[in-house]
Amino acid sequence: MTNTNHQLNAAELVQAELHHPEWDEPIICRVEVDLPSWLSQLAGGRDWEVYSEEEEENCISFAMREIAVKKPKLAEVTLYHNGYAVVDVEGQSLFDGSLTAGTSECAHLTYYHADSGEKIILN
Repeated sequence: MTNTNHQLNAAELVQAELHHPEWDEPIICRVEVDLPSWLSQLAGGRDWEVYSEEEEENCISFAMREIAVKKPKLAEVTLYHNGYAVVDVEGQSLFDGSLTAGTSECAHLTYYHADSGEKIILN
């Protein structure tokens, strides 16, 4: 019974691909994050700033600090190109997960056609 269902689902997928060839186009997903607002949401405080950044092959890390306080907190935010993120504040992990799963109001996903750069509007 399971094999029949699996074969039926595979056949439906092939049919769907034939009727929707645009699904075969390469797509770029861009994640935009409002880092100061996100850190305020995760760690409290109001005014955070990026004071350095370092880009590597698979991620970009931001060193951040709280401003306008006597003893500012320090944070490191690492955003991986696949939508995964890690946030440490004062050596304590506050976030370790996917931004693409809708886990933060401060992160927005935008999709583009890789060939043309045209923005994709989702319904």
